[in-house]
Amino acid sequence: MTISMFSPSTSLTPSTNAGRRAVRLWLGVVAALIVLMVIVGGATRLTGSGLSITEWRPVTGALLPMGEASWMVEFDKYRATPQYSLLNQGMSLGEFQFIYMWEWGHRQLGRLIGFVYLLPLLWFAVRGVVRGRLLATLLGIGALGGAQGGIGWIMVASGLTPGMTAVAPLKLMLHLVAACGLFVSVVWVMVGLRERHADMQSPARLRTTGTLLIAGVLIQIALGALVAGLNAGMSFNTWPLMDGRLIPETFTLLPITPWWHNLVESIALVQFNHRLGAYMLLALALWHMFDAHRLAPGTKTVRMARVMAGLVVAQAGIGIMTLLLVAPLWAALLHQAMAVLMLGHAVAHRRMMSPARRSLQDQALSA
Repeated sequence: MTISMFSPSTSLTPSTNAGRRAVRLWLGVVAALIVLMVIVGGATRLTGSGLSITEWRPVTGALLPMGEASWMVEFDKYRATPQYSLLNQGMSLGEFQFIYMWEWGHRQLGRLIGFVYLLPLLWFAVRGVVRGRLLATLLGIGALGGAQGGIGWIMVASGLTPGMTAVAPLKLMLHLVAACGLFVSVVWVMVGLRERHADMQSPARLRTTGTLLIAGVLIQIALGALVAGLNAGMSFNTWPLMDGRLIPETFTLLPITPWWHNLVESIALVQFNHRLGAYMLLALALWHMFDAHRLAPGTKTVRMARVMAGLVVAQAGIGIMTLLLVAPLWAALLHQAMAVLMLGHAVAHRRMMSPARRSLQDQALSA
């Protein structure tokens, strides 16, 4: 009898092909919305809009101010912030409404993602389409998504303290990395519900470098958040040299005492680390691709590894272009969007290299 190499235990995955397809489609929509959320969040940061809403109101904040009087109430709250007094003194109501709408849209999209995730999950659970460990995993992802709203407010609150004109770079990084963690989790589960055959398995070494690629992309995204938080892309706009050297002098990289503060506060060091991380990620992606050709020739693993290397090369080019153009909004958003798409491919690639597992039922058949 022919034995399927998929069909893991029904406690892990939906028990029917139709159920698996439905859950994959739902998770695909959620993943796409998270990508959009990251892009909108990047635009909110780069337009200086993130501090325009000074309160966290998860329910009532879904409504826009109605009428000029309501808008003036919100504007007065913003005019009491350090960002207004230090950067935007004299801003008109229309200019305030522009930045307000960016932040409101970002928060509204977060609410939409919550509904798109929670309501189908409840339906799938009630119908028994998802259960057991899969249901527990999906509930955990939902809890992380709920916590992301709180992380976002902690980030915003850091920019409302005296003397601050933007959110704290470390908290911006935490917010972005948490969003990427959600994205990784959703993509991992979604791809795991696809049928995997024995010929899609890959040697352990390729799985290890595949895991390192995910980690490398996440580290680069975290470093990129620090670059954005410090507006570091506006400085040292040459390549491959930086401050006229391949490795800037120590006093350029480490101007702050104590030295470890430079890791998150030095514009030069943060940008240098992001550049160095890009070189290392590119080397890893190329090594992984050539290794796949040697160890798994003619397989889907090789094709996925080629795409991964191509994405890293393209992302490096976009990053250089963004730097040379002094980080215009469109280029910075393209760079950020490509980073998330690259992360998604790395996760899908690694997940598909996992050994196929047989269900308890299939194991009984083989006996």
